[in-house]
Amino acid sequence: MKPIHSIPRVAICFALILFSGSGPRAQQEKQEREKESEVRGAPAEPDDAADVRAQIAAVEKLLPTYVDRGAALYFLAAARMHLGETREAMELLEQCVALGEGFDPSGGSEFAGLRNERAFTEMVERVKSRFPAVASGRRALATEDKDLIPEGLAWDPNREVFYLGSLHRKKIVQIDLQSRVSDFLQPQQERFLPILGIRMDPNDGTVWANTWEEKPGASRSQILHIASDGKVLARFAPKQSEQHGEQHGFNDLVVRKVGDIFTTDSVANQVFRLDPASKAFSPLHLHRQLFYPNGIALAEDDRTLYIADALGVLKYDITASASGDVAPGPRNTLGGADGLYWYRGSLIAIQNGIGRPRIAAHKLSADGTRVSKATILEFHTPFTVLPTTGAIRGSDFYFIANSQIDNLNGDSILDVTRLEPVRIAVVHLP
Repeated sequence: MKPIHSIPRVAICFALILFSGSGPRAQQEKQEREKESEVRGAPAEPDDAADVRAQIAAVEKLLPTYVDRGAALYFLAAARMHLGETREAMELLEQCVALGEGFDPSGGSEFAGLRNERAFTEMVERVKSRFPAVASGRRALATEDKDLIPEGLAWDPNREVFYLGSLHRKKIVQIDLQSRVSDFLQPQQERFLPILGIRMDPNDGTVWANTWEEKPGASRSQILHIASDGKVLARFAPKQSEQHGEQHGFNDLVVRKVGDIFTTDSVANQVFRLDPASKAFSPLHLHRQLFYPNGIALAEDDRTLYIADALGVLKYDITASASGDVAPGPRNTLGGADGLYWYRGSLIAIQNGIGRPRIAAHKLSADGTRVSKATILEFHTPFTVLPTTGAIRGSDFYFIANSQIDNLNGDSILDVTRLEPVRIAVVHLP
C-alpha cells in the first residue's frame, strides 16, 4: 500500500504526521479545494482520499484483535476527520476516549473542526477530569537562537555536551550543561538536509544523524556519520531511490554495538537496516504493516528493537527476525510515540500523537512483550506543548520541550513573532 505522500514538511512528529490536513500548507490547499468545489457545486475531497481509505481498511482489519485498541481507534478517527466524515470521526473518538487510555483529542490539530461541537467539548471535559496535569519536570537548558526548530537530541558523556539538531538551519549545535551553545557540525561543500534523529555510537563516541528533506513530489534522506570534532566521516543514502522514484523520510535511528544502524522511514512506512561497511540498506520484514514509523529504541541486549508507529510499539528480535506488538496494559497506550528510549527495562516515550502530548515511562514485563506499569512523568504543562525527542543522561531524561515544529513549512518560518528560545526540560526517571 502506498503511503500518504502529501504529508507537509512539518509533519515529522506524530502530533502533525497522521494526515496531510494537519499542516499549515495542507490547510491552505484544503481551503483552496473547498472554494473550487463550492464553484462546482460538489463536495471537496482531499487528493489523497484513496490512500487514506486504503489505510482505514487496513486498520479496521487489525482492530478486532489488536492489542492497542485505543491507538487504532484514534488513528481511524483522524482518518475519517481528514476525509470530512465528522460524524464517523466523533463516534470513533467516543469509543477511544471511553477506554481511558490517555487520549485527549483537544490537543490534536486534526480535530480542530470539532472544537465548537457540544459533544466534543463535553468529551474533552471528561478527559480532563480523568487525566489531571502531572508536573515533575524543570527547565534545564535553553538556547538564544529561536529559529532552530529542533528535532533530534543526544547526550555525549565523553564531551559532556548535548547535540541538538535543527530542521530550519540544517545544522547540529552542541550545548553544555551551562547552556553554552556553539555549532558542532562543520560546513561542507554539499549542503546538509534538515536534521532529525541523533544518536551516539556506543563503540567510539562518534555521532550518527538522520536527515530528511521533503519537497512536492520528492522526499529524500541521508544518514550522516560524524566525528567527535564535527567533521562528516560518511553519508549514506539508498542507492536505488533516484533510479526507481522511491521516496524516503528517515526519522529516528539507533546504533548497535556490532556496528549496524536501524532507522525508521516515515515516508516508505518501513524500518531499514544499514550496513556501514557495504553501504547497503535492507528493510525489516515485520508481522504487520507500519503506519508512519517514528521512534525507535534498542534494548541493552543489543538484539531487541522497539519500533513506534501511530498504532503502538512493535518488538523485533534482530537475531530471530521475528516481531510482535507490545501490549500496553490496561488503561494505557503506546500509540503516537515520537521519541522512544530504553531505560532499565522500561520504554521512555514522548507521546505527541495522542492529542495532548505526554512523557511516560512504560515498565516492560521480563520478556518485553507487554507493559506491566505505566508512569506519567509530565503532562499538560508548559513542557509538553509540542515536545519531540530526548536523551538520557544518567537517571534523568532531557527532552525538547518546545520544538515549534508547527511554525515551520518547508524552508520557511510561518510567523517569526511566535518564535521562542528553545527550551530543554528534564525529568527524573523512575
